[in-house]
Amino acid sequence: MSTRKVRATEILYSRANKRLDVVFDNSNRYSFTAEFLRVESPSAEVRGHGASTKQAVPGRRHVGIVKIEPVGNYAVRLHFDDGHDSGIYSWVYLQELGETEGELWGAYLKALAAAGLSRDP
Repeated sequence: MSTRKVRATEILYSRANKRLDVVFDNSNRYSFTAEFLRVESPSAEVRGHGASTKQAVPGRRHVGIVKIEPVGNYAVRLHFDDGHDSGIYSWVYLQELGETEGELWGAYLKALAAAGLSRDP
C-alpha cells in the first residue's frame, strides 16, 4: 500500500465504457470500472463501521457514474446512476484501489458467491 501522499493530476470518465481513468503525480495510472468503484465505495453503506462489517453489494454490473464532484484538493465524490453518492474517494484511497484491484475484485466475487448473490441486477 502507498504511504506517500499522492495527488490525482487527471481524471477522465468514459460513459461508453463506464471506466474512470486516474493519473497521479507519481506517474501511476489506473483504469477502474464504475462497478468496481461502486462496490469498493468508502461509504458506511459498503464499509460498515469496521473491517469485519464490509458488505458485498450485488447487482451493480451495469452501474455508471453520472457526476464527479471535487472535494477540496484531496478527493472526489462519485455519484452513481443507482443513486449512491455518499463515498468520498481520496487520492490515497484511489491509489490503494489501483494497487490492490485484483485482490479486492477476487474477494468481492468470492463474497458474492458465498452469499448466493450476483453482479447482475
